[in-house]
Amino acid sequence: MPDVLSLPVGTVAPSVTPADFFGLLPAGFAQDCARLGWPRFRAEQIFEWVYNRGITDPEAMTNLSKADRKTLAREFTFAAASIAVRQLSNDGTFKLLLNWAGAANAETVMIPDGDRRTACVSSQVGCPVGCRFCASGVNGVKGNLTAAQIVEQVYELNRGLGGAVGGAPVTAWGKDRITNVVFMGMGEPLANYANVMAAVRILHDPKCFNIGARKITISTVGVPPKMRELADEDLPLNLAISLHAPTESLRRELIPWAEHFTIKEILDAARYYFDQTGREITLEYILLSQVNDRPEHAKQLAAVCRSLRANVNLIRYNEVESLPFIRPESEDVMRFQGILREAGVNAHVRKSRGRDIDAACGQLRRKQEQGK
Repeated sequence: MPDVLSLPVGTVAPSVTPADFFGLLPAGFAQDCARLGWPRFRAEQIFEWVYNRGITDPEAMTNLSKADRKTLAREFTFAAASIAVRQLSNDGTFKLLLNWAGAANAETVMIPDGDRRTACVSSQVGCPVGCRFCASGVNGVKGNLTAAQIVEQVYELNRGLGGAVGGAPVTAWGKDRITNVVFMGMGEPLANYANVMAAVRILHDPKCFNIGARKITISTVGVPPKMRELADEDLPLNLAISLHAPTESLRRELIPWAEHFTIKEILDAARYYFDQTGREITLEYILLSQVNDRPEHAKQLAAVCRSLRANVNLIRYNEVESLPFIRPESEDVMRFQGILREAGVNAHVRKSRGRDIDAACGQLRRKQEQGK
């Protein structure tokens, strides 16, 4: 870096480290532009290029001077990830494995459903929860993703919707864009709370991705203090709880993290969330053949559901190579759902998507690591 005292008068000293553009809200970026001596409208021009057109190459931002483009490229990092693997399913689902400098990597998935285009994003490198049936936490958690790395996943999925998956890379977005975001990829979002919330606000901001709070879902295995903090954020986000078992003993067998908080503590925090936000809770329940999918488990789960305003998403297990769990039969799934509905529980069976690719969370990343 040049000696600041030796710079010509009127020259702005370059930053020591480029800032991650995708980690900045409009107000913060405007402050950076002011520091660079740029007029107010410059920030709006750049946001227009990035968030409305999908352009992140400063050289392509033709309404900026050559000098400003050079400064922008020097001061900010855009789209820092490389795409290690692209997978496209027959049902339109596609999955990306993104790599960043410093060994950070994460999976992200686009799931189409009617007019919806849902981004399933990761919040950590690996996962600390260690669910026995999940590939994400097999080797534990390696670190947190930054807000910029979380937001960049949505950017890359938008590029994929424009044709960058299964074809030539695109230089800009098409009309088809991400409409919904679920934090259900690798990691426990509430264990990376600050970065996740920063990313949520960027995804939600009208000048950024402009995704409504009611179209963003935070999925947690259950961290009551952070669930209560989330309830006080003044954002009507959807909260999903990965329950996966109706009793303490079975849940601790399947989810080592469950030793930290009881089901009662989690449900108390869920009720607080509903009281503060008015948003009904979703209980996520992965059905594992002969493990948690028996009629007695359905009856126990119905009893849990009576204690709060909640709906239930039943998810048929996607097998993970080398793990002993089996996908349940369709009749067992329907019977489980029927018992819940007879008890007055609003229970749905979630569609299985991407079965012809590495559909299970963390599976693609694990396969790549094993191949090294």
